[in-house]
Amino acid sequence: MITVKDLSKRYGKLQVLDHLNLEVETGETLVILGRSGVGKSVLLKHIIGITKPDIGIIDIDGVRITDLSGPELYQAVRHMGMLFQGSALFDSMNIYENTAFYLKQNGTPDGQKYAKSALDDLVAHALEMVGLEDTQNKMPSELSGGMKKRAALARLIVYRPSVILYDEPTTGLDPITAMTINELIVKTQHELKATSIVVTHDIICSLFVGDRLALHKDGKIAYIAEPEAFLQIDDPIIAFLRKTIHENPQTFRKEMEERGVNNQR
Repeated sequence: MITVKDLSKRYGKLQVLDHLNLEVETGETLVILGRSGVGKSVLLKHIIGITKPDIGIIDIDGVRITDLSGPELYQAVRHMGMLFQGSALFDSMNIYENTAFYLKQNGTPDGQKYAKSALDDLVAHALEMVGLEDTQNKMPSELSGGMKKRAALARLIVYRPSVILYDEPTTGLDPITAMTINELIVKTQHELKATSIVVTHDIICSLFVGDRLALHKDGKIAYIAEPEAFLQIDDPIIAFLRKTIHENPQTFRKEMEERGVNNQR
């Protein structure tokens, strides 16, 4: 479980987080919606330990990461992963090297170096899962925006984190590619059983991947509820989002999951 209590962060005169409280259940996918620039990505950076709050605490599976720094913080968050908005692939490494980077740096769970054959198998499985099995020798500059997102996701999948943070995973993508990313988020959730937080302003993505939806507003989590109940909340931002939905994407998710079940038979 992830617990955020009384979290506050100010940059100059801008109060980005204002005594924010949030609980994320183990194994769920929580989507945080909100207008651009309200601090959703800042919240993710606090949760993974990149940024320290002015006040407030964050507990992850019973560990108070806001009290930690240096090697202790690294050990506390090494089971976490983040898909950055810009993918953040290493430009000087090919896709195999990008995907294998964490495993090469950290080794096996007991600290041993991976054998080349084991590393190859893990990388191949991760890239196959995101549909990039033929890209191992390509450089990031040779990939489209959607392919870069998938490669960055493979880099997370390969070490099987128990907590995954997604920062605007569909921003800048065409609708078809965005839906491919949405399907991969659900597929990853089923594969890893991870606790996931998705930050977005994309209501289609939210309804497709989210077990619960939250609205980040005025530095706080203003509302949080399951998708159908969330859409009925009387708030002008939610009302606007509701008007943009032409067909509930949860229907597409059910169809995808049914296809997956049938393919396993």
